[in-house]
Amino acid sequence: MDAKKISEQISVSPQITAADVKTIAAQGFRSIICNRPDGEGPDQPSFDEIEAEAVKAGLTCRHMPVISGKVTDESAAEFGTALMELPGPVFAYCRTGTRSATLWSLAQAATMKPAEILEATQAAGYDMAGVVRRIVNGGKTPTDTADAAFDVVIVGGGAAGIAVAASLTSRKPGLDIAVIDPAGTHYYQPGWTMVGGGIFDAETTAKTMGSLIPKGVHWIKSAVAAFEPKDDAVVLDGCRVVKYNRLIVCPGLKLNWHGVEGLVETLGKNGVTSNYRYDLAPYTWELVKGLKEGRALFTQPPMPIKCAGAPQKALYLSANNWERMGTLPQIDIEFMNANPTLFGIKDYVPALMDYIQRYNAKLNFHHNLIAVDGAAKTATFEVTAPDTETTTITREFDMMHVCPPQIAPDFIRVSPLADAAGWVDVDQSTLRHKEFDNIWSLGDVMNAPNAKTAAAARVQAPIVAENVVDDIAGKSPTAIYNGYGSCPLTVERGKIVLAEFGYGGTLLPTLPKWLINGERPSALAWILKEQILPPVYWKAMLRGKEWLAKPEKVSAK
Repeated sequence: MDAKKISEQISVSPQITAADVKTIAAQGFRSIICNRPDGEGPDQPSFDEIEAEAVKAGLTCRHMPVISGKVTDESAAEFGTALMELPGPVFAYCRTGTRSATLWSLAQAATMKPAEILEATQAAGYDMAGVVRRIVNGGKTPTDTADAAFDVVIVGGGAAGIAVAASLTSRKPGLDIAVIDPAGTHYYQPGWTMVGGGIFDAETTAKTMGSLIPKGVHWIKSAVAAFEPKDDAVVLDGCRVVKYNRLIVCPGLKLNWHGVEGLVETLGKNGVTSNYRYDLAPYTWELVKGLKEGRALFTQPPMPIKCAGAPQKALYLSANNWERMGTLPQIDIEFMNANPTLFGIKDYVPALMDYIQRYNAKLNFHHNLIAVDGAAKTATFEVTAPDTETTTITREFDMMHVCPPQIAPDFIRVSPLADAAGWVDVDQSTLRHKEFDNIWSLGDVMNAPNAKTAAAARVQAPIVAENVVDDIAGKSPTAIYNGYGSCPLTVERGKIVLAEFGYGGTLLPTLPKWLINGERPSALAWILKEQILPPVYWKAMLRGKEWLAKPEKVSAK
């Protein structure tokens, strides 16, 4: 917890945990305001978790969520009213504290001079110069001038963002590059399935963002508010403006926990878990170890989702553990899948079906989770099978692993960069934006019809880097993307079905079939997943070393 005092009335802070609430009360605060929507980050506790502890500590708690970068005058007025209504002093928080500081600054615009607002927020460590410009500009952030400018700006510091930054610096040293990301921690998310299976410790999947940003690349620790591509500008939280010559957009996608009624309130308790959240993957393992009998549900929402095999990986590893414990016959396993097939590439389905039958798991297709009652341990599904009337069913459970619905981040969906479905609109071969020639995208947020996996980003990063360097040199893009993605399906401890494929379901194996036959479970593929891929991720992919990821080239036209 890092409370930063703006005035006697209010202090602001980055994200807190439930354990911080007792300290907040001990420091004399009487109210907490949360300005962060649930589900923004993979390590973010829900507001309900914070509020439960606040009530115990005798604090008043209010949720006033503001989408990152979308601080409106109306939300600022509401924030100002809350400051007058709530007992003070007030502790406000969001991801970094910037939204809370921005709300306070705009709320004071009618009663304080801009210089006074600037002085108070700067003393607390928040630069509200952009907010002050917005105030004096009648509520609009001007983008004709910039607070900073770079040759290349990369939005997103996840797997795709760090990898493409590293690939760019290795290709063209001296480029002035900035990575924009508000997160202080970078996660190896493919490892969370293994955490939920009791194989990895969660701590091994996390490193500080600062340790991974390539040398010479600037890190702007902020969230993006808006894109102004006609001005070659990105507007940040706090209304700061960053200009670019070329822009690469790869912020990942948003886990829409609120897309399932009652889910947020019961995550991490009542037997409800998810390997899609850093702090919940260990809870998955606790539940698996503790379940001796009963019903275990595993859910998968409609596509697209990141790592389409992850929901069933959780099933396989859990079932294999129960098999080893001798409790599998006492556990009723059901896979509740909103999609029509077990896996989208038919070549891998026979091997997977062998394990479904081995674990005696029941497949329920066209079943989409829409509500959870944690206390009652019931889950409600909408059933939309073809040529039948849509119905709902309710299942009781003792354990449920949930894969949440997933969408593009809010600031992407409302931007000029998005297609009608909300994803960044790119040419699927070059990954260049279809309308704006100096913008590229990769990773989970763009609309090419490929699997959203870290393996895909590993191949996409050098392709985008190559094409950006081509563009700087005045050439047409020469690197093309074939849709490669990989999904190591952990069917049991020690064996993996290694699915590798591209556009149209074309099989794209990296290694010879005699070494690893991706259509059959393989012990060597398990060694690859457990022992080789993590160091490849940290020490090669994020360092610009393109092991088995050299771009396929075409002649420039």
